[in-house]
Amino acid sequence: MTDASEAAELLTILLDQERTIQFDSFDLGDAWAVGSRLVELGLDRGHPIAVSIMFGDQRVFHAALPGSSADNDAWLENKFRVVRRFANSSFAVGTRFRSLGRDFQTSSNLDPATHAAHGGAFPLRVRGSLIGVVGVSGLAQRDDHDLVVEALAEHRLARG
Repeated sequence: MTDASEAAELLTILLDQERTIQFDSFDLGDAWAVGSRLVELGLDRGHPIAVSIMFGDQRVFHAALPGSSADNDAWLENKFRVVRRFANSSFAVGTRFRSLGRDFQTSSNLDPATHAAHGGAFPLRVRGSLIGVVGVSGLAQRDDHDLVVEALAEHRLARG
């Protein structure tokens, strides 16, 4: 299997996650619950992560765990810009470029100093509309992505 075909298979999974993990409503209380759960998971697993949730341009949750740094905050911002620009998770965007045999940094025409198509930022959708972004930075990109998906899927299931 080629790298592009593996990326295409992964992209199918990532886009399915985005279709599945949506909400009928998502307010500040939900942001607190998801952000707090990400902090709890990070602490329990000893992850040196930063966690952030944005509603539009408003940061509604942020936490930095031991071992994280300001670099993680910068990574979050760069991943969030990618989600806002492409309306997909930062991991899906990078994976889409790889599935086409292209590199995001050289093919997107976006400044790599301000845009990062690395895993960890996930679109927050209410009834299909993009209302914000949930993100984690500090782990390998697939692990960042999977941690966010775990917390959002758990929250969605708990809400029924």
